[in-house]
Amino acid sequence: MGESNTPGDAEGSRLAVLVAARNEADAIGGAIAALKKTFPGAGIWIADDASEDGTNDIALASGAMVIRRGRVHGKGGNMTACALAMLSADPRPRLVLLCDADLALSAGQLGRLVDAVEQGECDLAVAAFAKRVGGGFGVALGFSRWVIEKRCGFLADAPISGQRAMKTEVLEAVLPFAPAYGMETGMTIDAVRAGYKVGEYELELAHRATGRDLQGFLHRFRQMLDFAKVYFSRR
Repeated sequence: MGESNTPGDAEGSRLAVLVAARNEADAIGGAIAALKKTFPGAGIWIADDASEDGTNDIALASGAMVIRRGRVHGKGGNMTACALAMLSADPRPRLVLLCDADLALSAGQLGRLVDAVEQGECDLAVAAFAKRVGGGFGVALGFSRWVIEKRCGFLADAPISGQRAMKTEVLEAVLPFAPAYGMETGMTIDAVRAGYKVGEYELELAHRATGRDLQGFLHRFRQMLDFAKVYFSRR
């Protein structure tokens, strides 16, 4: 369901920002503030995947539109619902930026992606993190890269980055997103197959890295299962 706050008007007709969030109360306020500063007047839409920590309340208080359902649907499913809600709004934006709430204040660096699409450098602009913080041994990342190359021939440097800008027509071509963590892998494949050009841009971004503990490795295992589902669903 959608909750309160009308997206910006003048800039909102040009750009909508869709932010993926689950239990990001510590970061969501900073992310929204940075996005508003970088993209004044743009519509900010939060895909809140049934957060339990006040993410929803902070986002609403920050002036964002929140799309939230009663149970966890996973990133791909919840971002699909948010994208469809945004596309049904009036006026529809010409450009769309997707990002993750855990970027916090570094979300302000994403202007380069929007500029790349607006200037015709590519149809789908993807952010690569200039500095790697934490993480595992690269197995999940490598598997996603392999899936993308096998299914569409594109060799991605940042295959699972959630920071992406595109024209609205590109967004429509890649919806619905692949379920859960397969979202970005499936999006790249679908965009390339539809004839769109993908560009990757190294940006100074920060996020909450997954550690090398049991929880972290379980997270990567679930990611790899979702990447495998993308591989088989896009034969």
